[in-house]
Amino acid sequence: MTQDLKAIARRSWEEIFPSSDIDALAEVIAPDFIEHGARPGEPQGFEGVKRTMLWLGRVFSDQRWEIHQVIGEGDTVVVRATHHGRHTGELMGIPPTNREVAYDYIHIVRFRDGKAVEHWGIRDAMTLMRQLGALPERPASAPAAG
Repeated sequence: MTQDLKAIARRSWEEIFPSSDIDALAEVIAPDFIEHGARPGEPQGFEGVKRTMLWLGRVFSDQRWEIHQVIGEGDTVVVRATHHGRHTGELMGIPPTNREVAYDYIHIVRFRDGKAVEHWGIRDAMTLMRQLGALPERPASAPAAG
């Protein structure tokens, strides 16, 4: 069972989200899905996930998810991944930069009857904002006091 859920989670980010495949998304997302990190004004349920997937496709062209690790226990799967893409759409008021980005993400997904019913996501937004030029690059390390 857990192996099946891990495969569904992997398919979601490796195939479905990058291709914005709405029909395939309906195969893996429950109608009553809860997104614990939904954007303001974003609906819950399948409709919210669909909107997020399509929005990501508008913001990042050539996107792909590089999966580093998939861990499963019971009805829950954790995916550690890097999201890659080219910033070709507006993101939170930042006009398209055409820059390549890669930032880490942790997805925690709970399943019921083979479909995702809850998602918690933790992303490295600081790295993403630096890559888009919205934040300065990391300062050089200060010499140790001595």
